[in-house]
Amino acid sequence: MKQVMAVALDRAALLVATVGLAGKAYNVPSKLFWDSLLQGHGYVPLVLLVAAGVFGALTPFESHQKRSVLDRNVNIRRRILAGFGQMLEISGNVQPPLETGDLAMHVWRRKRTLRHPLVGVLVRVSTYRMSTYPLNQPFTPQKGVGVVGMCWQSNKETFFDAAPLIDELTTEAQFDAHVEQHGPESVMNLSWRKFRAFNHRTALLATPIRDGRSRFIGCISVDASHGFEVLDCRAVREEMTRLGLVIGQEDFECT
Repeated sequence: MKQVMAVALDRAALLVATVGLAGKAYNVPSKLFWDSLLQGHGYVPLVLLVAAGVFGALTPFESHQKRSVLDRNVNIRRRILAGFGQMLEISGNVQPPLETGDLAMHVWRRKRTLRHPLVGVLVRVSTYRMSTYPLNQPFTPQKGVGVVGMCWQSNKETFFDAAPLIDELTTEAQFDAHVEQHGPESVMNLSWRKFRAFNHRTALLATPIRDGRSRFIGCISVDASHGFEVLDCRAVREEMTRLGLVIGQEDFECT
């Protein structure tokens, strides 16, 4: 929006200067009008000419806005990386040690789609980890599905240690019996197929990203293959909350 406004200001200034020069050249609305306007102010045409050149070639408002956005984006990215670095430091206490690239932080945004035009789904807009392995699996959860979907449903922090369930539920029959007894939320409302597909990520944490009206617009999640008891600590929760505030205020700029 700010970028659009800056472009509009440049164009408006160029239009005013151009119209002024054209009006002077063709005596519009009249020669008497321009004679009386320029009496004692002969520099006005020069000012209009300079303004037309400056706003047409240099676009100062747009250029200033671009520099401002670039500086802000650099600061946001630096803040996100610093926060992720703190989480990596805390994850160093996990035993047995996590492999390089195991710990991952994801930024999710709520988006409406053709299949879900009203409520929408969560779309992963960025991932932070120290390597490209393991690759992210395609996942666009609806409200209530997965730890991020449950975070969306409750609009509050959601943390889940899936390790005991993954060790216990090794067949679809066991899975179905568990859901029947404890309800679908006990398995994060996942199907058996999705539950097995994500069984390599057992330490799951998510915290909301909200807009200025405290409405849920996305979330930050952290996951690892193990180590929930270490990652589920106040320091990680607070850092996730701080990053959520920054990203929410900047409307997911440079995430």
